[in-house]
Parts: sequence; C-alpha cells; structure tokens
Amino acid sequence: MKIEKILNNSVVVTRNDKNQELVVMGKGLAFKKKIGDSIDVSQIEKKFILEKSGMTDKLETLLRDVSPVYLNIVAKIVEYARGHLPYDLDEYLYVALTDHLSFAISREKQGITLKNPLVWEIRKYYKQEYKIAWKALDIIEEDTGYKLGEDEAASIALHLVNSQLTGEHVMTAVQVTEMVSNLLNIVTYHVKGNLDESSVNYERFLTHLRFFAVRFLRDERLPELAESFLYDQVRLKYKHAFECTERIDVYLREKFDSGLTQDEQLYLTVHIHRLTKQSNQHKSK
Repeated sequence: MKIEKILNNSVVVTRNDKNQELVVMGKGLAFKKKIGDSIDVSQIEKKFILEKSGMTDKLETLLRDVSPVYLNIVAKIVEYARGHLPYDLDEYLYVALTDHLSFAISREKQGITLKNPLVWEIRKYYKQEYKIAWKALDIIEEDTGYKLGEDEAASIALHLVNSQLTGEHVMTAVQVTEMVSNLLNIVTYHVKGNLDESSVNYERFLTHLRFFAVRFLRDERLPELAESFLYDQVRLKYKHAFECTERIDVYLREKFDSGLTQDEQLYLTVHIHRLTKQSNQHKSK
C-alpha cells in the first residue's frame, strides 16, 4: 500500500487491490512519511472504503480541528451498525458523526448536557437505530472513558436514520421524525387509540409513514391516478379510514401548503384500514 494523501499523522488515504480509495488509521501511521511512501501494515488499526468523490477532502477539513480518535470510534460504530441494519449507510456518516461526537465529548468535559426533544419519538419509531445507538455509547465509553446518556443515544440514532436519507443535513431526519409523530397522532386520535403497536401491520404503517414523509419533504410526490375507479372504490369501502386520511390532508395543507395526491390518499387509507381492522379483531378475542 502506498500513501496517496495524508489527512494527519494517524490517517492516510491509499488504495486496495481493487483500486478502491481506502482510508486507513493507526497511531503515527504517517509520521515522517510523504505521498508515495509505503504504509506499515502492522500499524493499521482501522480502515474503511470511500466511494464518493470529495469525501476525503471533507474528512481532511474535519480532521484539522477534530482528533482522529473520534473518527476511529465512529468507524467502529458504523461497522457495528452495518451489521445490524437492513439498509446501507451513507459515507457522509463518517464526517457528520465524527463532528457530532467531538462536540458531544467536549460538552461532557464541561458538564454541559443538551436535551434532545425527540427522545421519545426516536425511541418509539426507530427502535433498531436506537438500540444500536446504545451500543455506540458503550464503544464511546470504552475508548474515551466518558459515559454519555439517553439524549446522546437519541442523537446518534437520528444520525443513523439520516444516513439512510443519503447524507442530507440531519435537520431532514428531525423533520421526518416530527412529521411521522404528528401523522401518527392524527391516526391515533381518529381511531380513539385503537391501535395494536405490537403488530406487524403497525410496523408496516410506520415504515410507510417514514417513506411518505421523506418523499413529501423532498417534494418527490406520487403522481395523480390516471384512472380514479380504484380510488373511488377504496374511498367508499373504507369510509372511516378515508376520513382519517382527509384529516391528514388538512394538516399537511395547513402546515406545508401542500396536500396528498389521490395515490397517496389511497395507500394511506388502505394502511389505516388494515391497521385498525387488525386491532379490532385482536380486541374482540
């Protein structure tokens, strides 16, 4: 392995045998080294592949002010998360989470705790990410000696969720979480709390709401139906569920000045009907 770029004394960029750009880390890895020099493989502690162009430049800028210790911790967290999540993680997570972790530890050293107002929602709607975030806190404590709390677990989980959204600003994940919470509140109120949160249909509905919220906030909307027959059938057959969808449409128009397409109304109505029907069957037993 030859050094292609030096990010700092402990982090360099090289290439593997598949000619993929590789970031490798190790204490003093680049000490008294220059571009083109060979890397002492025995000094490598962690490595990961970067496929997006410009990502190493972002890391280089970040590492001017942030210790590579935090990048190493994040690499461990990402490796663990990738083994436990059903979706890919965007490479920007290395930059975003390293930056976040650096500030979090800095605040902890000063005795400053920032409350995360979305802890309850994140714990409820992103169970996998939240569970992984608690494992991340263990990794952080092992490597830094600082034990972070629930608010930081929620923030890390939110970064994992955001990474699924292809590296957009974490505010997108916050907006998605808030929208999902508000939509679910509308549904819960409309059906008078008659939801079985342990059911598969409930999990499917949450997943549908998340993807809908992402599309809505990105303005990537489903097109209007060319044929309204199916829409009319669902509207008439599932009246109670459709009324709930109408409430959602009113909320969206009032808050975002944009409502549901017919296709979106159709899918939401079917999901709400299925969810409430199963809950009613469960309660009648």
